[in-house]
Amino acid sequence: MPVITPAALEKFAENLLLAGGASAEEATVTARSLVDSNMRGYDSHGVMRLPYYIQAIKDGEVISGAPLTVLDEGPSRVVADANWGVGQVQGVRMLKMLAEKAHKSGQAIGTMTHCGHIGRLGEYCELAAAEGLVTLLMVNSHGAAVRVAPPGGKSPRLSTNPLAIGVPHKDSPLVLDFSTSATAEGKVRVKKIAGEKVPEGWLLDCEGKPTTDPNTLYGNPPGSILPMGGTQGYKGFGLGLMIEIFTGAISGGVTARPELYPKKGNCVFMMVIDPGLYGGASHFKAEVEQLCEYIRSCPRMDGCEEIMLPGDPERKLYERRKASGLSLDAENWNALTAAAQKLNVAVPQVA
Repeated sequence: MPVITPAALEKFAENLLLAGGASAEEATVTARSLVDSNMRGYDSHGVMRLPYYIQAIKDGEVISGAPLTVLDEGPSRVVADANWGVGQVQGVRMLKMLAEKAHKSGQAIGTMTHCGHIGRLGEYCELAAAEGLVTLLMVNSHGAAVRVAPPGGKSPRLSTNPLAIGVPHKDSPLVLDFSTSATAEGKVRVKKIAGEKVPEGWLLDCEGKPTTDPNTLYGNPPGSILPMGGTQGYKGFGLGLMIEIFTGAISGGVTARPELYPKKGNCVFMMVIDPGLYGGASHFKAEVEQLCEYIRSCPRMDGCEEIMLPGDPERKLYERRKASGLSLDAENWNALTAAAQKLNVAVPQVA
């Protein structure tokens, strides 16, 4: 497996995006976001996305330089159209507006439609937590990338509809970030590109039978990703359904429907809360700290070295990868070097 330093990979990603039509701001913000996702173990939201992002700009599915248009707003709300702009850039713009409002009024809710893929949701939770803010964030795909079938169904009806919740806690915020399906679609795509099987319990083929072949998800007719929850998958699907409504309906955007939406991207629902304007900042801090300490003190079963809280595994992996570099499977690395050759971008040395 090729091994590369995070700094070299970030610079490579930035150069690819610049050559692919992104602005300097878009290339910098997006490259940092993608590599940070790899560092934290979210390879499905990492640099494997670069060929798609570059092609999306080329095809006009994503518009470089697009503004974030505020359609309506109040003291604690923002309703916006992202104009198919680069998702990570538009997402940060929205978060900044909401953070300012939340510090004044205690809370703020924002929605965006027509937004390019905004990347790893937990990233926005981490940014907000640095300002002492609690976040709730969710997205759909405008109904353009349905992947999840309802329990008992053979055909997909919803996107993987992820949800993230972030809570400030010392220098290690609690960040819960997951798809409402058994796995993120990007993880299936990583396996497909690598020519590998997926684990059992991820996919069904078009007949509703379990499969480990990632290609079935993209077949005609397509397979589907199982809802989160295993034998109680109705819980994951029900949560995904509600997210579809929060993102696609409340925003004035689009929900899943028989005719697929012509563009892929995200409808976004983002809520930001300043706990200092509710029970008080010191009370909030003390309660979160004592709760975390209480949970970590739980007696451990044999073989369990440490009680982990949301965000812990990602931070530990980040430190390991920071020290040892990032390993990319050969096929995903080949996809990046192929894109570099087309765009005349120099490929960095790897171990």
